[in-house]
Amino acid sequence: MKNHFYTVWKGRKTGIFNSWEECKEHTFGFKGAQYKGFPTKIEAENALKKPYWSFVEKKTLKIDKNIETPSIAVDAACSGNPGDMEYRGVWTDSGKQIFRSKVYKNGTNNIGEFLAIVHCLALLKQQNSDLPIYSDSVNAQLWVKNCKCKTKLEKNEENEELFDLIARAEVWLKENSYTNKILKWNTENWGEIPADFGRK
Repeated sequence: MKNHFYTVWKGRKTGIFNSWEECKEHTFGFKGAQYKGFPTKIEAENALKKPYWSFVEKKTLKIDKNIETPSIAVDAACSGNPGDMEYRGVWTDSGKQIFRSKVYKNGTNNIGEFLAIVHCLALLKQQNSDLPIYSDSVNAQLWVKNCKCKTKLEKNEENEELFDLIARAEVWLKENSYTNKILKWNTENWGEIPADFGRK
């Protein structure tokens, strides 16, 4: 069925548009644009009431029956300890990337895992979504639960930006409530978490 209406969740202008040309005008070249076409206006309007991520095309992968889907999996990667660190979130069942951080200097894997969970919680809260989140880090899950990043890493000029981000994440956790389940990824039985950077 041909798409005649376009929903834009994030762009220069958001809402429902009646042509691809109009949609493109508000999304093309816009960083992180979120949009999708629908055959009818009712479908497009209903879509706007839901999170964009629930409409992202998902490619089917073999998923263990015990894994809750739809859900988001998060992970971090660090070159050295400490070292260059980044984190990201993906759809658990497709591995399609939803968000990815910049690379932060002089960080640790545990810090990245903590920030990834908080980033995901904040994103889902914006979307009014209660999707579960998977993480393979027990430490990060505990830190999130306690609203405190208990890293032993010392702050220095190189990682000042990272520590500012940690402070903002801790404040967010203290000031916001959420209903999302944060689940432990069972690496032993399920293999590497889908958000893994594949650098091991």
